[in-house]
Amino acid sequence: MENDSGRSAGSSAGSRRKDARRNQQTLLDAAAAVFVASGVEAPVRDIAAKAGVGMGTIYRHFPTRADLIIAVYRHQVEACAEAGPALLATSPTPHAALEAWVELFVDFLVTKHGLAAAIQADNAGFETLHAYFVDRLLPVCTQLLDAAVASGEIRSGLNAIHLMRGIGNLCIGAESDPHYDARRLVKLLVAGLRQPR
Repeated sequence: MENDSGRSAGSSAGSRRKDARRNQQTLLDAAAAVFVASGVEAPVRDIAAKAGVGMGTIYRHFPTRADLIIAVYRHQVEACAEAGPALLATSPTPHAALEAWVELFVDFLVTKHGLAAAIQADNAGFETLHAYFVDRLLPVCTQLLDAAVASGEIRSGLNAIHLMRGIGNLCIGAESDPHYDARRLVKLLVAGLRQPR
């Protein structure tokens, strides 16, 4: 009996931790969506409404706006990093996987510019986050490029950091100019990687 109650208490605690992680993911997804729509200065009540929670829940997880912004940034980096191998495994071709990943990367970058501006006052913290971004996403982009080169779909000789920087530069200003279509230009860039036939 003691063993059963111990197991029950352990599984209950594990279940609570799983629920807490899921709730935090829901909060981060909601915050990211609100940040994309309204910027990083959007009211916390908007994020709470989008997540379907009270404002106290957000402050319990993220005591300051900077904590929330950093958590959203890390959450988006992880989502983008995890998507690369999954897309490579499920897409019809490596180039299709690269195109789909670049679309996710662009979505992240458009948000990232606002996030970066909000946390740049803390230069050391910003540098740490930027290093995390590069450490997590550069290998994913390299893997996608290498697969597309190996399949003969794209030209060889392109360095992943150069592609990422080029895409990043095309995304600058997209969040503040409704007439600028960064996604269209990035699609043209990725299409230009194809091997001539």
